[in-house]
Amino acid sequence: MAKEGLLPIGEMAKLSHISVGSLRHYEKLGLLTPEYVDENSGYRYYSIRQFECLNTIRYLRVLGMPLPEIAGFMKNRNLGKIQEMLCQQKAEVARRREELWRVEHKIDNRLQQIQTALSSEKDRITLKNLPPRRIAWLRTDLSIESYHDPEFEASICQLEQRQEEAVVFLGKVGVGIPEEWLKAGKYDRYGMVFLILDEEDQYTGDVEELPGETCATICFQGSHMDAPAHYERLCGYIAQQGWKIAGFSKEVTLIDFGFTNDLEQFVTEIQIPVLK
Repeated sequence: MAKEGLLPIGEMAKLSHISVGSLRHYEKLGLLTPEYVDENSGYRYYSIRQFECLNTIRYLRVLGMPLPEIAGFMKNRNLGKIQEMLCQQKAEVARRREELWRVEHKIDNRLQQIQTALSSEKDRITLKNLPPRRIAWLRTDLSIESYHDPEFEASICQLEQRQEEAVVFLGKVGVGIPEEWLKAGKYDRYGMVFLILDEEDQYTGDVEELPGETCATICFQGSHMDAPAHYERLCGYIAQQGWKIAGFSKEVTLIDFGFTNDLEQFVTEIQIPVLK
């Protein structure tokens, strides 16, 4: 104890279980001003009664309130104000809880996508009944050779314009070949770039709801550059089965540069809608 019952800043910090730096920061923001500052040494001292103010600050911080808001309250404390602040913070907590739920589902979706890519049987044609999906798409004309060119990236950037959640699209960018090109055997160009949207994705822009589709699919080790041979095989199989191509292809690299630098770990899936 010193200065007639006042506590030096180090003792105040120790008893309050916070750092000296935090007390200095609170003083700088006007949250908690020392009771006494020695003019000669600059040492700061606090009174016992200031514990109550400090406990209020710590309580509001635990609730997640920003320091500037707490500073405003400490300068003008009243019951109505604290009720208003608590209600606002409760609403903010609810908003953050919803956001965390969305993030959790995005993580689950990506983990499932990676697991599916790793466990799927490669180079085997299968028939899948796919559920309705939401996509945002852009008509374009890209050669397969332009996959790593600025032209391809520019198309993706157009789809991602004005979006606040760019990372949400990791592993969900796809390219497609129009139905008429597929029927003509043109597998070296893409007519669209699209984003597959998860249920919880919030996308600003035009979104198309695709109905459920029956698709002939193939999953292979590699990227878009390796796709033409797999398109030829898929379309040959569709013809052999007596099916009809019924829409544009959806080609997505399930594992690409977004997940790994190892080209040998890339996995791509092609889906072609069919009518049996």
